[in-house]
Amino acid sequence: MQQPYEKYYVPAQSPWPIVGAVALFLIAVGAGNMVIDTTKEADGYGSLILGAGIVALLVMLVGWFKNQIDESMSGFYSAQLGRSYRQGMSWFIFSEVMFFGAFFGALFYARLISVPWLGGASNNEMTNTVLWPQFQAMWPLLSTPNGTTTQQMGPAGLPTINTIILLISSVTLHFAHVGLEQNKRKQLTWMLGLTILLGCTFLTLQVEEYIHAYKELGLTLQSGIYGNTFFMLTGFHGMHVTLGTLILMVLFGRIVKGHFTPDNHFAFQAGSWYWHFVDVVWVMLFLFVYIL
Repeated sequence: MQQPYEKYYVPAQSPWPIVGAVALFLIAVGAGNMVIDTTKEADGYGSLILGAGIVALLVMLVGWFKNQIDESMSGFYSAQLGRSYRQGMSWFIFSEVMFFGAFFGALFYARLISVPWLGGASNNEMTNTVLWPQFQAMWPLLSTPNGTTTQQMGPAGLPTINTIILLISSVTLHFAHVGLEQNKRKQLTWMLGLTILLGCTFLTLQVEEYIHAYKELGLTLQSGIYGNTFFMLTGFHGMHVTLGTLILMVLFGRIVKGHFTPDNHFAFQAGSWYWHFVDVVWVMLFLFVYIL
């Protein structure tokens, strides 16, 4: 039997994609220049450019989310568009997998290839003797050729606490999703609110961890390849937790207004996918950055 024709809603042209692209460009340029300014101990414009990028990104998120919510609540969406959204979100998460895969790849390359090579592996004794005779092939690399030394950030304390917090947050978000599917609004509201609280707690503790690293361990972005990979991986993950928390806050506001039904809640489902992905990335970070 032939399926009835189904209208496919095509939204009007939107400024938000280009605004988001400009925002990400400013964030990348600003973050890079801020690192250079810190290395040279100079006062540049990196922090201002980074701040402008973050503001532009927040404006884009608010505007785009508002448009999406208005379209959804106006009944413009169809089942076919829902399938398109699922495909789009799946590809977005896949791109994030590749993003973190690049940084994990850099970490593994440094640990398994570069550091042993500098230590004389693969018949490379001459380079070791000429470039860095005192070099010891070990990870983490706690000293640099210019004499900069640091200490390792171990798994005990804040990293372990943050791991437990994120794992619990995945459980609470799952029960919030179950509450939505079973139309238990109270369970949905409380579990999602608790998930947001756990996300904010994680970010607060990560700031404390960074302060501890800089002030007490001497672990900074200038601490050689170990400091670089540590802050790049954990810092970008922290940015993703921040974005995920903002998404959950938007979902919480929509739930308070009575949005979503057991049969129509892909926005909530997409937010859940993203949060669970961020949690899985942290487990890998905890294993390969803090423990091994």
